[in-house]
Amino acid sequence: MTMFMKQGFLQIALAFSMAVILGVGTAARASETPMGGTVQSEETTAPVNGSPYLLVEDITAKILGKIEAHRALIEASSDEAEKEELMNTFFGEVEAVMSSAVDFNWIARNVMGPYGKLASEAQRSSFAKIFRDGLVETYGRGLLSYRDQEIVVLPGSDFEGKRKVSVQQEIRSVEGNYPLEYSMGLSKSGQWKVINVIINGINLGKTFRNQFVQAAQKNGGDIDAVIANWDSSHTG
Repeated sequence: MTMFMKQGFLQIALAFSMAVILGVGTAARASETPMGGTVQSEETTAPVNGSPYLLVEDITAKILGKIEAHRALIEASSDEAEKEELMNTFFGEVEAVMSSAVDFNWIARNVMGPYGKLASEAQRSSFAKIFRDGLVETYGRGLLSYRDQEIVVLPGSDFEGKRKVSVQQEIRSVEGNYPLEYSMGLSKSGQWKVINVIINGINLGKTFRNQFVQAAQKNGGDIDAVIANWDSSHTG
């Protein structure tokens, strides 16, 4: 698996999250996605953010829609300035969708590891923005190349009364099948958010945390230097 393919799937994991079968004894359905693949889910009328499974199913559909809406225009553009403007518009829309389901601030604070407590509020806020923007742009570019992926949801467990739950799905393509596991956390306001992703055995939160700590040690504990030189594309 090439680095480009690996990075693309990492962003799919973070951006799409998952759609998991809910309930027992109801018939599953497979709905066509704009990319030509399928997202399998259960019939339900529950509020989207009342269920971590329905939330990520909704985000998956929205992200796929954004890719389909922007890809043709971006690929057809021969003017570099115009293409960059189209890409920035795409990144902005993807970020807006992801921000409703991904707790970037929590993830960024966790990525800082022990340096999160040492950092000032301004440094934490600055890193959260750089971390978010870096992920969206770096992996957003990879998303545009994906077609005909099949997103297969796996049965989920009861989440009632829980504040954290792991949900799973599988992305199938000609390159192979890739399992995804999402850590979802319930906020104090009652909103489910993605707080970590494990794809094909790679723990994103731990990978980025190790990257931050190693960079901090290399820079003698200079948090500003780490933030200034942060690169979200280095996922191992």
